[in-house]
Amino acid sequence: MKNLLITGGSRGIGRSIALLAAQNGYNIAINYASNPQAADQTLQELAQYTAEYGIKAIAIQADVSSETEVETLFDTAEAGLGKITHLVNSAGVTGKRSRLDQASTADIRRTLEINALGTLLCARAAVQRMSTKHGGLGGVILNLSSAAATLGSPNDYIWYAASKAAIDATTIGLAREVALEGIRVNAIAPGFIATDMAPPERLEQVVPLVPMQRAGTTEEIAAAALFLLSEQSAYTTGAILRIAGGR
Repeated sequence: MKNLLITGGSRGIGRSIALLAAQNGYNIAINYASNPQAADQTLQELAQYTAEYGIKAIAIQADVSSETEVETLFDTAEAGLGKITHLVNSAGVTGKRSRLDQASTADIRRTLEINALGTLLCARAAVQRMSTKHGGLGGVILNLSSAAATLGSPNDYIWYAASKAAIDATTIGLAREVALEGIRVNAIAPGFIATDMAPPERLEQVVPLVPMQRAGTTEEIAAAALFLLSEQSAYTTGAILRIAGGR
């Protein structure tokens, strides 16, 4: 059975991945940090698939920047679904848009803690459970990076771009580290995606810079995610798939 844990799975890209994965027979554990209403809404949307496809879906609150809460998250997910076979690290924040010289230390620190440290902690927990070196049966880890990792996001949030560059490095390094332990590790680097994290004024600013002249959708990211989670990508590891409309 395919048991998928999605951090930040109650909204945006994580939610779309959860819905599409459920339609493809995955049991789903969605993690959320502070919005139980959004998690409940996503569970209600998943409910149609629990009956149609015979899957399970649960929601678990946890702060992925906390080592203790990450361990509890994985333990709770496995108690509810069985051994986790797939992980999507989708939890992420940006902080307030500004130049670096106007950014608060609190925003910088929180962004790095959730995006970079959170991905590392969750990936570590997954490897400890999935790796054949530790008695596991293998699995797949998919990280959510960003086109910002190479664009740098000047005048927006350089610290967010830095956190996503850390995810790129984590993806490449970990993929090579566990390649012979039954685990594949890849990343998706979305460009500008229409979610509730993207204010309308930024849409107007960014879209003219995109060769395809539009924002992407969460469903387009989810479709790519399902490919990288599936056996269709069995020879793919250490890849960072850029989905940014040509930008």
